[in-house]
Amino acid sequence: MEDKPATGADNPLSRLPSISEVDQYLREQGLPHGKVVREQVQAVLARFRDRLRTGTAEEPGMTDRPFILQSIRDAVAQHAPKQLRRVVNATGVVVHTNLGRAPLAPGVLEAARPLLTGYSNLEFNLDSGRRGERGGRVPELLAWLAGAEQALVVNNNASALLLLLSALAQGGEVVVSRGELVEIGGSFRLPDIMRLSGAELVEVGTTNRTRLKDYADAVTPRTVAFLKVHRSNFFMSGFVEDVAVDELAVLAEEAEVAVWNDWGSGNFYRFNQPALQHMTTVQQEVEAGAHVITFSGDKLLGSVQAGIVVGKEEPVNRMRRHPLFRSLRMDKVRLAMLEASLLDYLELDSLRRNNPTIGFLERTPADLEPMARRVLEGVAGAAVTCELVHEQSLVGGGALPEVRLDTVCLAVSHAAQDATALAAALRRREPPVVARVSEGRLLIDCRTLFEDDLPIVTEALRALG
Repeated sequence: MEDKPATGADNPLSRLPSISEVDQYLREQGLPHGKVVREQVQAVLARFRDRLRTGTAEEPGMTDRPFILQSIRDAVAQHAPKQLRRVVNATGVVVHTNLGRAPLAPGVLEAARPLLTGYSNLEFNLDSGRRGERGGRVPELLAWLAGAEQALVVNNNASALLLLLSALAQGGEVVVSRGELVEIGGSFRLPDIMRLSGAELVEVGTTNRTRLKDYADAVTPRTVAFLKVHRSNFFMSGFVEDVAVDELAVLAEEAEVAVWNDWGSGNFYRFNQPALQHMTTVQQEVEAGAHVITFSGDKLLGSVQAGIVVGKEEPVNRMRRHPLFRSLRMDKVRLAMLEASLLDYLELDSLRRNNPTIGFLERTPADLEPMARRVLEGVAGAAVTCELVHEQSLVGGGALPEVRLDTVCLAVSHAAQDATALAAALRRREPPVVARVSEGRLLIDCRTLFEDDLPIVTEALRALG
């Protein structure tokens, strides 16, 4: 008698999840689902269908439903690497360029919501009933906080610098120290932006030493300005010398030229953190005498991506009237959130609570140890070994490359996996946990963890079998 095909529970193909079950699973994992990933899902199911029909499995459990779902998850995640996803930042780098820089407080989103879900006076003057200037009170808030005569905002700080040079230096000479001819992320080079703007770059000094006399000797009838550029992602030490903005301002007045400060990462807050107490504020930079200062909104300021310009009324207004300004201007979404962030600066006593970037930077080891111990207690008995260690964090974002902040980390080790493998396993979690590997150790830095991240990190470490 011929055997009949297995049915019901006896049929090994019953282990295969249905398409609707797969979609629900992927949705819960925060991954793409439905028709957009159907090809990857079907390929994995076909592979397991063949294994189940032939009864071939490399080892027990490799054709069970949980393993099949995990395989589908891995396949979908592999084919959707560019999808924006929430990640847990356990690197300790506060302004992490690759992880979205400054995190926003929920209050910023809530304050902006009414302006985004309906109409607003984005470019409308409610007093006159006519068209108004884009930005509302954002430029006024910036000028007031900075102690400057005028302010404006554009898309990012690179845009601010391009607009500055295009509006105020086209056809003229701009003097820059050779030690400040920087290249930042994405091969963005200062000489290239100079050429694009139509300004002529005049290099002075040497890579490591530039003196005030170098600037003075470079002045010609075509000189428009001295440009001071922040070394955003590197620093020099040893046999070095450069010229401060206040010194340039005195010389600029004598030479009847302008002085501009491409500050990179500015802020309105005086830090209590010992390693950051030397940081000047925007107000202090304005008082140093620069005619125009540019800096970013999503670095130490702790808000959205923006290029902020503050300074004297005449040059800032010329920048606002330049045709390029319209191409580089901010959209209403970021304007609304930037305004909410700036309003928080009016109450400095609560700023650390309301601005995650400021709060993370101000954390001390005493603040971080209880967080580390909670995770440490949660992973007791797991396959990994965790040890509380004192390390140092980075500010990040091209803000202060030379600054190290005392921090508290968990050093994680495993008998059968090295630090690189452990870090990769954490990145495959949902949400991914991004840690750092240092000197062969996997480090979970508590400086950049939110309170809600602690159970996520704990579970992720316990799953490292």
